[in-house]
Amino acid sequence: MRLRPARLQCSRLSGRDILLAEGNMKILQKVEECSESYGCSFVPTMGALHKGHITLIEAALKTDRPCVVSIFVNPKQFGPKEDYSKYPRMPDSDLAICRQLGVSAVFMPDEKIMYPPEFKTVVSIPTLSNCLCGLSRKGHFDGVATVVARLFGIVKPAEAFFGWKDAQQLIIIKRMVDDLALGIKIHGIETVREADGLALSSRNLYLSDAERKTAPNLYKGLKLGEAAAQNSTAGVVIETARQYIESSGLMIDYVDLRRISDLSAVDYQKKLDAKEQYLLASAVFCGSVRLIDNVKIF
Repeated sequence: MRLRPARLQCSRLSGRDILLAEGNMKILQKVEECSESYGCSFVPTMGALHKGHITLIEAALKTDRPCVVSIFVNPKQFGPKEDYSKYPRMPDSDLAICRQLGVSAVFMPDEKIMYPPEFKTVVSIPTLSNCLCGLSRKGHFDGVATVVARLFGIVKPAEAFFGWKDAQQLIIIKRMVDDLALGIKIHGIETVREADGLALSSRNLYLSDAERKTAPNLYKGLKLGEAAAQNSTAGVVIETARQYIESSGLMIDYVDLRRISDLSAVDYQKKLDAKEQYLLASAVFCGSVRLIDNVKIF
C-alpha cells in the first residue's frame, strides 16, 4: 500500500524495526520501508524543527503528493571540532510537529542504516564547495551532498524542498541533481526570520540572551550591503556589510559576494550587472555560535 497524503493506513512491523502509525503518520526506520514513499514531496532535515522547517513542510504539503520528512543528524557534514555531539536532538517534539502538520511519514534512520560498513561513496562538487562556508568547513559540503544523494536514493522523491538560508547547500544540491539526471524537482524556499531579522536556525538555541540581541546585526549588515549595490562596486558592497557586522561585535568568518548561477567570483572593482543575480553571504561567530545568512541582490 502506497502512502497517501495525510490519510495513511496504520500497520506494524515486528522486532526492533518498528513502523508506528500514531495519528495516521508512519515512522520509517529501514530502507525497505521507504518503498511506499516513492514519488513523494520530500523535506530532508536534521531535526530540532523550527518555523523555517515548518515553512518547508507546508510548501511540500501543498503538492498533491504524500509529504515525507527525514530526521537524521548527519555525522559526515561535521568537522572534528564541530558540534555534532551537542547538536540539538528533539525527536518527540519533531514527531509531534510533523503529526500536527499532516505529514504522511517520517524517515528516522540510524547511522548504521544510512552508512552501513560497506558504504564507500563520497559525492563532491569542488567548484561549488571550495568557497564561502567551504573555506573554513573542509569536507562539509561533501558530507551534505553525500547524505542528500543517499536520502534521494532511499526515499526516491519526485520533489524536494530546501531553504535559501543555506544557499550554498541549495545551489550544490541543484547542481548534483542536474548533473546526475536524478529527475527530482528542487524547490528553494525563502528564509524565515524572527521579527528582528535573525534567520531561524536550530543553532539559535545555543545563543545566550546577550548573544541573541547581537545576532540580528548579521542580517542588518547584509541588508546595508544590498542597498549599496545599486550604485557601488562589488568591493564596496562587501566592505559596507563587513564594517557594520564587525562593528556590531560579531566575529567574521567571511563576507563575500558570488554569482548565484555558479558561485563564481565577481570583480571587486566593477559594479554589479543588473541582469544577473548575486548572493551576498556571510558567516560569523556570535560568542561560540556560528551563524550564517545571505541576501540575494537583483
